[in-house]
Amino acid sequence: MKRKLEITELIFKIISYTLLTAFALACLYPFVFAISSAISDRHSVEYSEIILFPKGIQFQAFSQMFHNNMFWNSYSNTLFITLYGTIWAMFTAILGAYALSKKRLLFRKVFNFFLVFTMWFSAGVVPQYLNYIATRTVFNTVGITDDKWLVVIAMGMAAMNIILLRNAFEGVPSEIEEAAIVDGATEMQVLTNVYLPMSKSTIATVALFFAISRWNGYFWARQMIRNQYEQPLQVFIRQTLEQYTESEFLTSWNEPYASDSVIYALVVCSIVPILIIYPFIQKYFAKGVNVGGVKE
Repeated sequence: MKRKLEITELIFKIISYTLLTAFALACLYPFVFAISSAISDRHSVEYSEIILFPKGIQFQAFSQMFHNNMFWNSYSNTLFITLYGTIWAMFTAILGAYALSKKRLLFRKVFNFFLVFTMWFSAGVVPQYLNYIATRTVFNTVGITDDKWLVVIAMGMAAMNIILLRNAFEGVPSEIEEAAIVDGATEMQVLTNVYLPMSKSTIATVALFFAISRWNGYFWARQMIRNQYEQPLQVFIRQTLEQYTESEFLTSWNEPYASDSVIYALVVCSIVPILIIYPFIQKYFAKGVNVGGVKE
């Protein structure tokens, strides 16, 4: 039998649900507006007549974008950076977090302090840029000329994600590790067969963080990737935006759809993969943050 809610509890729930609904709609509205603007006619977009639903529906903006080879090229570059960047970042984060979770590690407190210190005080843009330039020189020396690898390798570290994984590993009962070692398991076998399976929620959450970071990466990709055929989708969107907002370009625009519709179409397509992946990982999200973010 359900307990009857008191008046204060009922008021609290009504206010909470109302605020959460309003917040959800506020988050959803820009995406709906972008879709409506992408498929609306030129007059409606240029005269700001789009509020929620599209007007004068057309799909030519999407068609132009889909027939643009640079769009697909940049999309494949983004998939490359996201896939390999996430794999590399997870590899380094898991190994670092596993080592830092061990109390037997020499100078463990010092290493943990320096890890947290990088979150408090960033080196700044100039030292990072010099570091990437030095990394590029090393890559060129060994024969790696593709700048996408520079973004993948040089950006493969995030202190916050390592801390989340470290705290999750520290929550694994030591008795299970001891039992595995007694059975003859090596250090790597303990990590892969004990710690990783018991920390799936946090690993999935951290992988999502890394993937979103790589997918949305813009600044360093634009600074470090010199070849336009190697640039990711976010850089392509920015360059297209700059081109489509130039006065000389707009004066010669004679299409039945607005130039802004192409930009909105690009934005929508850049969000779709994350929207597809997120529901499959969302069930691990809250649990993963709680396990990795709380240290007993």
